[in-house]
Amino acid sequence: MAAVCDRVLLVVAGRVVELPAEFPAGLPTPVAQRAQQEAAPAAATQKPAATPDVAPAAAVLAPVASGEIPETSDIVATDAEVFDHIDRPDESVAQAARDRQLTLTKPAGSLGRLEDLSVWIAACQGVCPPRSIEQANVVVFAGDHGVAQAGVSAYPPEVTAQMVANIASGGAAVNVLARQSGATVHVVDMSVDADTAPEVSRYKVRRSSGDLRVTDALTIAEARKAIAAGRAIVDDLVDSGADLLIAGEMGIGNTTPAAIFVGTLTRHEPVEVVGRGTGIDDSGWMRKTAAIRDGMRRGRRYIHDPLALVAAVGGADIAAMAGFLAQAAVRRTPVILDGVVVTAAALVAAELAPGAVSWWVAGHRSVEPAHTFALEHLDLEPILDLRMRLGEGSGALMALPVVSSSVEILRGMSTFDEAGISDSDSSAALTTSDAGV
Repeated sequence: MAAVCDRVLLVVAGRVVELPAEFPAGLPTPVAQRAQQEAAPAAATQKPAATPDVAPAAAVLAPVASGEIPETSDIVATDAEVFDHIDRPDESVAQAARDRQLTLTKPAGSLGRLEDLSVWIAACQGVCPPRSIEQANVVVFAGDHGVAQAGVSAYPPEVTAQMVANIASGGAAVNVLARQSGATVHVVDMSVDADTAPEVSRYKVRRSSGDLRVTDALTIAEARKAIAAGRAIVDDLVDSGADLLIAGEMGIGNTTPAAIFVGTLTRHEPVEVVGRGTGIDDSGWMRKTAAIRDGMRRGRRYIHDPLALVAAVGGADIAAMAGFLAQAAVRRTPVILDGVVVTAAALVAAELAPGAVSWWVAGHRSVEPAHTFALEHLDLEPILDLRMRLGEGSGALMALPVVSSSVEILRGMSTFDEAGISDSDSSAALTTSDAGV
């Protein structure tokens, strides 16, 4: 069957296996395949290079210097989409943090969302008061998308590689914002359609992706390899001391697959999820809407199979982000989500690793309409709404100082007893006594 079909997927006990297209040696060649070989003998000799599986995603990697990520050869992709059970952040610690908030020298609840964020970080860390956030790390996943050739972006595809070099040299918005908040930036080429520096491309799965309107973006093996890379990056960073993670992205055309994921998984129509992305005009908007429609038509059959879905209409960058976000939850490390592309990857990660969403907070709300649908689906309330649509992790980095400040409030603010200040309970007791009750 695999020899005469475009693609055959075998599902065994929940695991997806892609059957090889090559016909087994020693067996007669099917008539259709023989006819094709006789009609185009030259084409038959140009077989695409096989994509080797890489090492287990859970492999322990040697610590590396800040800003560096280990070699791809240290990772295996077998069953990369299978995640351990996700435990929620510690509820007993969360309650201790809520109780401590009530003792601080302020009216209860007067710091609003800051109090909620501090409780969340304490629960993630498993300690109250929580530790200061000192090693926040941002990983920018870069990749090109075949659908960009359809004119769905205001910029040409070669801008992806140019921006990767800009990020690597420290000149992008993500670098500036990271310096302001004390975070470390890493950029990883997952599928840029160009040669990039070796320290950036060590996890590269392929150049660009298939045009999702008419063909699969990735093979199943490539999707697994990308997920494994995202998982390995988390393991390395957490083992090296990272205490908060942010995923960013860079890729011309990447809001198109992001909108397809959102539309497919939240059941919204193409015209509802399409956005202006990099600033496309009305003609570009129509082309993008048509591409999203075609991608959703191809993706709907995989709505209950996140691995096959990301292979069909995603890309190596999005698959790697999904693995990154899910593995962060496995490693009990809090994540600040960025904009629509990262949150689309989070939708996939939530399908791969149920419960992972409890380890994430939404940094901001993008102006992309699909972002609101994705946040609602994940039941996440954004910290900021600054009408941003840049990507790169910029919105999450804007929220990082807010999260860090919430932690410092819970850590460093005096209690009523420590400051010798009467609290509301004391006032209530005094009032009752004066009344003679």
